[in-house]
Amino acid sequence: MEKQTTVPASYPLTGNALRAACNQTSNRDPVVDFDQQTVDQTARALKERGLLRIVWSDTGRRTLKYHQILDERLGLEPDERALLTVLLLRGPQAPGELRTRTERMHPFADRGEVEACLRRMAERPQPLVRELERRPGQQDRRWVHLLGPVPQPATPVAPVAVDREVVIADGADGRDARVRSSYDAVATTYAEHLVEELGQLPFETWLLDRVIDHAAGEPVVEVGSGPGHVTAYLAEGGADATGIDLSPAMVTEARRRFAQGSYEVGDLRRLSRPRTSFGWAAVLAWYSLIHLAPSEMRDAVAALVRPLAPGGWLVLGMHAGAEVRHLGDWWGHEVDLDFVLHDPAFVVGVVEAAGLVDVEWYVRGPMTNRGETSQRLYVVGRSPN
Repeated sequence: MEKQTTVPASYPLTGNALRAACNQTSNRDPVVDFDQQTVDQTARALKERGLLRIVWSDTGRRTLKYHQILDERLGLEPDERALLTVLLLRGPQAPGELRTRTERMHPFADRGEVEACLRRMAERPQPLVRELERRPGQQDRRWVHLLGPVPQPATPVAPVAVDREVVIADGADGRDARVRSSYDAVATTYAEHLVEELGQLPFETWLLDRVIDHAAGEPVVEVGSGPGHVTAYLAEGGADATGIDLSPAMVTEARRRFAQGSYEVGDLRRLSRPRTSFGWAAVLAWYSLIHLAPSEMRDAVAALVRPLAPGGWLVLGMHAGAEVRHLGDWWGHEVDLDFVLHDPAFVVGVVEAAGLVDVEWYVRGPMTNRGETSQRLYVVGRSPN
C-alpha cells in the first residue's frame, strides 16, 4: 500500500522488491528481516484470502509481481488508505504523528482532518481503527488499526526507582564544571574516534539531510557540537552552519579539523539569534542534553526554541531509557560524567509544551557493531509560522 503510492513507477512489486520493502529500516516499527521464502509464502496466503493479486509483467521475460487489493476489499477513501497504511507500518500513533507521516500519501490540512478521518473509520459497522487510552507520560491518545491482533500493554512491573536528579546533587554549576573538564580531557581522542561516524549512521544522515533541505542555505546552529563533524556535514550540504560547545578543547578540535562552518564556545541555555538573521532556520541539540536532569529540560528546550525563526526546526538527539550511567574512564582518560537516559514520552511532552508543532519522534535500537548499548531518540518539532 505504501509503495503503490510513493513509488508508482516500480509498482506492482516483484518478490525481491516486496522483500526489500518489508525489510526497510526507516519508517518501520518494528524493523524486520524476512527471508525470501517467508515473503513468498505470506504473499500466497494473502492471495488465497483475496487480499493480493498476482500479475505478470512482460518486459523481455515474464516476471511475477504482486498487487495489493486490500483497499478495494475495504472500500477505502484516499485519506483512510493513507492513515491505515501508516498505522500498519508504525503501530499505535497520535494524530499529529499520523499527519506528518502521511504527507507523501495524502495531504491533511490539519490535525482536525486526521481525527475526523480516524473517527469515520472507527464508526464503521466493522471498525478499522480504535483509540487507545492515554498512557502515563503521553500527551495525546494514540490510535491503532484493527486489521490484526491489537497489541495489549504488558502487565506493569513495579519499576526500580531512578533518581535522574542525582546528576545535579551538588548543583548545576558543579555538574557543568565536570562536563567541561571531562570533554576537554578527551577532546582529541573523542574526535579521532567519532569524526567519521556519520558514514555508518544512515538514519542520522537521512535526518540531517532533511535539516539541510529545510534550511535552504539559512543559518543553522548545532549546540553541543563537540569536534564539529555534524556541523561540518550541515555546512558541506549548503547550510550556513555554526557549532557551539561548552568545551573549549572541543571547539579547538573542530576549528582545526573542519574549515566548513564556524565554531564558538558557548552555553546552549543562553543561545542567541544569528548575527545575519532574526532567527535560526534550525537548532540541533545533537546529544547535548544528555547530561541534564529532567527538571532542567523544560528551561533548556525553551532556550533553544526562543531564537528559532518562524517555521524553524528544533532537532534533538539523545539516549532513550530509564537510568543514569556514570563514566569514570573514557578512552583511557579520567572523566567524571553522568549520562541521563530520558523517557521518549517525557521528551516529546517537553517539546510540545515549548509550543512546537508537527512534532515527530523516532527511536532506533542500538547498533551493537558500533558498541552502542542504548536506544537512540530523535525528536523534531517546528516553530509555528
